[in-house]
Amino acid sequence: MKSLLKYMKRYRLEAVLGPLFKLTEALFELFIPLVVADIIDKGIGQGDKNFIISRAGLMAALGVIGFICALIAQYFAAKAAVGVSCDLRSALYKKINGFSYTDLDKIGTSTLITRLTGDINQVQTGVNLALRLLLRSPFIVFGAMIMAFTVDVKSALIFAASVPVLAIIVVTIMYITVPLFKKVQSNADKLTLNTRESLKGVRVIRAFCQESQEIAKFQDTNNRLTALQKWVGKISALMNPLTYVTVNIAVILIIYIGGQRVYDGTLTQGQIVALYNYMSQILVELIKLANMIITVNKALASASRVEAVLNREVFTEPLSADKDIKSSSAVEFKKVSFIYNGAAEESLTDLSFTAEKGQRIGIIGATGSGKSTLVNLIPLFYGATGGTVLVDGKDVKIYDTKTLRRKIGIVPQKSVLFKGTVRDNLTLGEKKATDEELWSALRWAQAEETVITKGGLDFEIEQNGRNLSGGQRQRLCIARALVGNPEILILDDSSSALDFKTESELRKALTSLSQKPTVFIVSQRVSSIMSCDKIICLEDGKSAGVGTHEELLASCEVYKEICHSQLDKEEI
Repeated sequence: MKSLLKYMKRYRLEAVLGPLFKLTEALFELFIPLVVADIIDKGIGQGDKNFIISRAGLMAALGVIGFICALIAQYFAAKAAVGVSCDLRSALYKKINGFSYTDLDKIGTSTLITRLTGDINQVQTGVNLALRLLLRSPFIVFGAMIMAFTVDVKSALIFAASVPVLAIIVVTIMYITVPLFKKVQSNADKLTLNTRESLKGVRVIRAFCQESQEIAKFQDTNNRLTALQKWVGKISALMNPLTYVTVNIAVILIIYIGGQRVYDGTLTQGQIVALYNYMSQILVELIKLANMIITVNKALASASRVEAVLNREVFTEPLSADKDIKSSSAVEFKKVSFIYNGAAEESLTDLSFTAEKGQRIGIIGATGSGKSTLVNLIPLFYGATGGTVLVDGKDVKIYDTKTLRRKIGIVPQKSVLFKGTVRDNLTLGEKKATDEELWSALRWAQAEETVITKGGLDFEIEQNGRNLSGGQRQRLCIARALVGNPEILILDDSSSALDFKTESELRKALTSLSQKPTVFIVSQRVSSIMSCDKIICLEDGKSAGVGTHEELLASCEVYKEICHSQLDKEEI
C-alpha cells in the first residue's frame, strides 16, 4: 500500500479538509443530545416555552452547520478519490504499455483489463468512503462514550464495556474477509478471460456449433464466482446483526439502570434520553463503519492487485558482454537461442546468419518452426535467451528501445487497424508525415486505389478494420510501416490475404524503394521469398539451410520438399 500512497500527494489538501469537515460535523452532532436533554428537563419540565424555542433554534443551527460541513467534506473526498483513481489508472496504463511480450504473456491480458477497470474503481470507492468515515465514525463512537461520562459515570461504564466488544467483532470479520475478497477478484479475472475469449472468437464458436459448450463453460465460471461472493457476503453480513445485538443489549441495560437512577432521583429524564441518543448514535455509526469496512476490504484487495502490477519490474535480459562489435551488416544473429517462459523446449536453437544492408531476407518453414519468433527478436519484443542479436553492429539489448524500433518498420502477422481515419492509422509512428508521404507509402503498398475508392485519407476505419477486407487491411498495415522510411522492414506473413498478382506487384515495389531497406519476408509461400537475396529455411527452431533459392534447392532437403509441395516442376 505504501507505493499507492504517493498518488495521494497531489490531493493532500483535499485529504485533510475532507475528514476535518466531517469531524466538525460530528462535533456538532455530539452536542445535540445535550440540547435535547435541556429541552426535556428545563423547557418541558418547567413549562418554559421561550427556553424550548431558543434551544430548538440552537438545535436547528447545529443541524444546518453540520449539513454544510458534510457537503463540503463530501466534495473534497470525492475530488481526492476521483483524482487518485485517475492518476492511478494513467500510471497503470503507462506501466502496461512498457511491458515486454514476455511480461504480457506471464500476467495475461484479462487480468490486466480487470485491474485497470474494476480494481481501480473499487479503490476509488474505498478512498471516498475512507476519507468521509474512517475518522468520523470512530470519533462519534468514542466521542459519544466520552459525552456519556459527562452525563453519568455509572451509566457510561456500559458504553466502555460495549465498545471493545464491538471492536473485536469488526476486526475479526475484517481479518477473515480480506483474503477472501482477493480470491473474488481472482475469480473475476477468470470470468473476464472467459468472456473476452468467447466474444473474440464468436465466429469460430458458431462455425463449429459450440455455443452451448461455451455457455456451459461461462456458467460454470460464473457460478464459482457467485458461490465465493455469497460466502464472503455471508461472513460480511454478520457485521450488522452482531453489532445490533451488542448495542441493543447496551441500550436495554442503560434504560434499566437509568430507570432505577431516575426513580432514585440521581438522574433526570432528559439525561436518560441523552444517554439513549448517544447509544443510538453509536449504533448508526457502527452500521456505517461496518459497510465502510466491507468496502475498504474490497478496496484493499484491489489495491494490492494494482500495486503488484505497478511494482513489477519490466522484463529485461542481461546485457551481452560483447558490446563493441563493429559490423557493416544490418542484422546479425550469433548462435541465438530462445525459449518462451514456461515452455518445455527452445523455439530457436543456435541460429546464426547475417543480413547485409539493402538485402531481402526470406524466412520459410513449417508452422511452428520459429519464423515469427526469429523476427520478434530483432525489435526486442522478446530478448534472446542465448547468443546475440545485432542491429548495425550493436547488441539490441544495448539500444534505447525507442531508438531501436524507429529503425524498424513492422507488419505483424495479424493486421491491426485502429478506429479512426486512414490518416490516423498511417501516421501512428510518424505524426509529422505529410499527405504526400502518406500517398507515396500507399502507392508502394499497392493500397492507393483502395483508399481513393473509399474516399481518401479521411475515410473512417471502424474498430479492427471491420469495414475493410483482409487484403485491404494488410496493405494499409504495410503502408503504415513504410511511412517512417525504416532501415529494416519486417513483413511477418503480411501478404497471406493478397492475391498472387497484387503480391507480385508489392514485391516489385519493395525492390525499388528509394531508401533501400533491409527487408525480412516471413512467408509460407515459396513464391513470396524465392527471389530474395538470402533465404533462411527453419525446421523445429533450427536452421535447415541458408542461401539463395538455387543453393537451397541443391543442398537443403527441407526446402526442396516445401518447393515440390507448392510449385510445378517448371516453376522450380
